[in-house]
Amino acid sequence: MTHALIIGKFYPPHVGHHAMVRFAATVADRVTVVVMAATVESVSLRDRVAWMTESHAGDETVTITGIVCDAPIDHTSRAVWAAQVACMRAAVGNEPVDVVVTSEPYGEELARWFDARHVPFDLPRSAFPVSGTACRRDLAASWRFLDAPARAGLATRIVVLGSESTGTTTVAGALAAHFRERWPDTECVDEFGRQDTVDKASRAGSVDDIVWTGDDFARIARTQSAHEDAAARRGSPVLICDTDAFATTVWERRYLGPESHHAVADDRPAVYLVTDHHGVPFVQDGIRDGEQVRAEMTGWFLDALTRTGRSWVLLTGSREERLQLAIRVAEQELRRRTTFTAPLGGILEA
Repeated sequence: MTHALIIGKFYPPHVGHHAMVRFAATVADRVTVVVMAATVESVSLRDRVAWMTESHAGDETVTITGIVCDAPIDHTSRAVWAAQVACMRAAVGNEPVDVVVTSEPYGEELARWFDARHVPFDLPRSAFPVSGTACRRDLAASWRFLDAPARAGLATRIVVLGSESTGTTTVAGALAAHFRERWPDTECVDEFGRQDTVDKASRAGSVDDIVWTGDDFARIARTQSAHEDAAARRGSPVLICDTDAFATTVWERRYLGPESHHAVADDRPAVYLVTDHHGVPFVQDGIRDGEQVRAEMTGWFLDALTRTGRSWVLLTGSREERLQLAIRVAEQELRRRTTFTAPLGGILEA
């Protein structure tokens, strides 16, 4: 065969999808995978295409493309079939297709619309007992069926930040311990900037002798993001972060002033827990130097979070009150992030 076509929602993509794509690459000289998303669905077309593209970057004959299709589903309606297939043809640039690969009962009919041969793949789902429907119904239970790009995109990120000696590491560690009771491989991403400060102080002689530059903060932000992304790809459905690249932009302001903008914040979805300085004694650990600016930094964090439209919750009160609120917010965010809008329909439902 010359040109194989795979149609799917990939909502979300899972190991069965990837196996089918690689199987199709053995059937035809080249494969086009069309991601068909509806506007009502809660994972964007852009994200699904990006995840599929990364997953198949090494499959040289595979092309990933996508299109938004808001036509309803009705396998008995010729008009609906025509509307769906029109989107598919547009997505492949109206190029001829001589084989359609599916793991669905509608495969024969879909192939007829393209005047193509149908080649089924694992119709009983015995080799890969997973579906998009199952993933949407219980993402955590299906987590092992997702590969690294989808995991990184779907992980629920909880970021804890705050000024010095306000309990951010304590809260982050407690959150990680809470979720490890459910998923032992839940990760907590440590604050890279702290270790970097220790290393720089060792080389300079003391914390007071450190000379910070914009390049330092840019490097810290990049490294923090890399550590976070790596943890999301290998861990559980929830990821706890003891600071992140966004927080690094505020620390840059603290040391280099409001006109310095070298650190770049990621635009990943996350909820931010801000540890308030009120009621928390300052504890010197050998590298802290910001007791006098704790209140000001708390204000900077809240202002920057608000200005950039990020979701944040201020943690106040006793240690126990802060931890309980942090857990409630994290659980709430986890439920939201693992609840999918029902698919509009389309030729591929699963």
